[in-house]
Amino acid sequence: MEQQIYKGKPTRFYRLKIAKKQDLTKNSFSLDLEIPEDLKDIFSFEAGQFVSLIFQAFGETVIRDYSMTSAPFEQKISLAVKISSENSATSELYRNFHTGDEILVSAPSGRFTLVSKPSEFRTIIGFAAGIGITPILSHFKTILHTEPRTRLFLFYGNRTSSEVIFREELHDLVEKYNERLQVFYFYSQEKLSHQLFNGRLDDKKLNLIINQLLHLDDTDEESTIWDAVDEVLICGKGDMIKSLANACYHHGIRKKNIHFELFEEFNEDIYPVEKEFPLINNIEVEFQTLGKTYTATLKNNNEKILQQLISQKLPVPYSCKSGICGTCECQLENGDVELLENEYLTEKEEASGKILPCMSIAKSKKIKLNFDLN
Repeated sequence: MEQQIYKGKPTRFYRLKIAKKQDLTKNSFSLDLEIPEDLKDIFSFEAGQFVSLIFQAFGETVIRDYSMTSAPFEQKISLAVKISSENSATSELYRNFHTGDEILVSAPSGRFTLVSKPSEFRTIIGFAAGIGITPILSHFKTILHTEPRTRLFLFYGNRTSSEVIFREELHDLVEKYNERLQVFYFYSQEKLSHQLFNGRLDDKKLNLIINQLLHLDDTDEESTIWDAVDEVLICGKGDMIKSLANACYHHGIRKKNIHFELFEEFNEDIYPVEKEFPLINNIEVEFQTLGKTYTATLKNNNEKILQQLISQKLPVPYSCKSGICGTCECQLENGDVELLENEYLTEKEEASGKILPCMSIAKSKKIKLNFDLN
């Protein structure tokens, strides 16, 4: 076990061997990690979770998060990595690490997860774009294996057909579970004869999907497949998530049943802020992180707390700034805030005083936060 490293919060990393490395497409590859017997409990995971890798890239130490593509029942950890450019950290990861090498890996974390319901009849829909297929694949393999009554629909967007990751594995799943799984591919830079499958996945495309693909339900003649949707999983870039999440909500899916995972920093709210707050000026904020105490004065509460602290270049932990990743989770020790939409905290955690300052508006003149939760 390695020493703790600061990744938003102190994080422990473990040295694991790369059991297998394989090219997937011209700009993506997979890594299978070998888990020693004494670390199996630490590296047990749920579908939808991720691990962090720490490695050297161009002379600097970098930390990157990668979702598991394997399912828990497969008893292995497999990752898929997209090489964004020749000058990216991922290109160094590809060039410098091979089968048999060791790499530093954190324990699995993340809350892009679902509660298993093997005795229920469920309909679950997934939207993925590019490398966003990784946690969705883990979810779908898990659900197909553990929930015999659940049917799944995957809508998978890429620029071209040559960039589709895990096409063969998805094909095999469809062959094996043809009565419960359907997969539809969409291309933004490759023309197909059926216009529906041309273009990006967004709110407009969802309207067409509902009307043309999810309109007839063989299990219930009086409703549509869309009417039966229980859970929605979305993984990709922020703009796609924002567009699809709002469209799903406006088409009747409750927000608590719409789950999403970002693959890059996104500074906008996923859902629009529908509340107005009395203006408060000169808000005093005190916060603790890594054992040190800092103070700041916020101009007012027109913006969220975290964003204002970041603008003052204060050392607060953050990643997505959209209430999804949970990196900025902290304890509200004094003061009053309004926590807007978030995809991370549970009701129990909110009741205990935990907040996400990236999604919180100050409602009092003084606020005290503690980021040192561990």
